[in-house]
Amino acid sequence: MQINANHTSLVALGDSFTEGMSDLLPDGGYRGWADVLAERVAARTPGFRYANLAVRGKLIGQIVDEQVDVAAGLGADVITLVGGLNDTLRPKCDMGRVRDLLEQAVETLAPACKQLVLMRSPGRQGPVLERFRPRMEELFSHVDDLAARHGAVVVDLYGSTALGDQRMWDVDRLHLTAEGHRRVAEAVWQTLGYAPEEDWQAPLPLAVQPSWSARRVADARFARQHLAPWIGRRLTGRSSGDGRTGAHVDPATGRAFWVTPADATTPGPVQAWQRVEPGPA
Repeated sequence: MQINANHTSLVALGDSFTEGMSDLLPDGGYRGWADVLAERVAARTPGFRYANLAVRGKLIGQIVDEQVDVAAGLGADVITLVGGLNDTLRPKCDMGRVRDLLEQAVETLAPACKQLVLMRSPGRQGPVLERFRPRMEELFSHVDDLAARHGAVVVDLYGSTALGDQRMWDVDRLHLTAEGHRRVAEAVWQTLGYAPEEDWQAPLPLAVQPSWSARRVADARFARQHLAPWIGRRLTGRSSGDGRTGAHVDPATGRAFWVTPADATTPGPVQAWQRVEPGPA
């Protein structure tokens, strides 16, 4: 870990977790931990550049095909890669193929940046996690091995009790709330060598547990609004990311571009980003 961290550029790859769902903004877009992290680094680094290529619903093969080479070509100081978890949640999952694809991604990205960041993703407490835990832990063990072999760092969110708290998760039970994303940003910030600004693992205050009837109403709403559509997409081979591009990918050309603070003279948090030169095709 660096004592005086200084990074001038960041590229984020992955799926909905890195895209920022469900950290919803007033304009209907998403922010998420990668955006929060970029804003914090930009506030202390003149000329900082950022590109988020992540798209919801993407499997590791799609991340490799659509994002990895683009990210490698940008020449960033830091690249973050989180992928493979969507694969583990599919009824049929070839874990050997998932491991091979993740290794391919790391072998491409690690030499293309100064620091590659991998993650052991957080897991919400409950029966869904228990069902898929063996696959997830197999994936995370492979992440640890790849990091050791390729000089990457691993942000371990999986073992966090705080991030496992159900209150850190949106009503869809798949994506973190704004508070969860903020804590992930702090975890990555510290892993990159920046001085801690808070304890991202601090437990939430004790809460009054909802009644049995309130839980059943919430379960029924979740099944109707989120679980049924998710199952429907699985059965029809569709994805929530179909037809979408990353936040910093031009949909007309398919080329990635950087964003940088619109007003580099203003100290403190970034108020707005502006697009700069496009990346390579």
